[in-house]
Amino acid sequence: MWATALFDYGQPAVRWGVVIGAAAVAAAFDLRTRRIPNLLTGPLLLGGFVYAAFVAGFPGWLDAMVACLLLATPYVVLFVCAGGGAGDAKLMGALGAWLGMLDGTATLLAVCLSGIVFALVYAIARHSLGSVKQRLALLTRSLLHLPFQRVSPRAIAAAIPARDEGLAMP
Repeated sequence: MWATALFDYGQPAVRWGVVIGAAAVAAAFDLRTRRIPNLLTGPLLLGGFVYAAFVAGFPGWLDAMVACLLLATPYVVLFVCAGGGAGDAKLMGALGAWLGMLDGTATLLAVCLSGIVFALVYAIARHSLGSVKQRLALLTRSLLHLPFQRVSPRAIAAAIPARDEGLAMP
């Protein structure tokens, strides 16, 4: 194995089996209903914490907690600022609880990179790449100006492009 875990989480097949299975179920729900149900993410999160604590004690539970927060944070930001789904954030947090910091960090990077590629392909297929580039440029300019000026929360919200349901992807 190319990386070792900070704590012994037991059999990798168990953890990765749960993660891959849950991600497949979540993807099926998301494609069909555009939602990831709490009945999936809640027990998954709780199960990850219980599993980590059972196999590695308090240090394992703490590693699972930090990984949960690390994996969920980018998706919480997307939910708050760009209209992403809260189910995505909850799912990533739950997967982080199962994976721990090392495997969770690698997974987060892989998910982010594949999400960017998928979003570009999706935008090209829908003939809306120009619109996406304009939105990204506006958002980037707005965010880069924030540290250099006093900006009200209302102005920040106005700088974020309105969500276009035609561009939303599962």
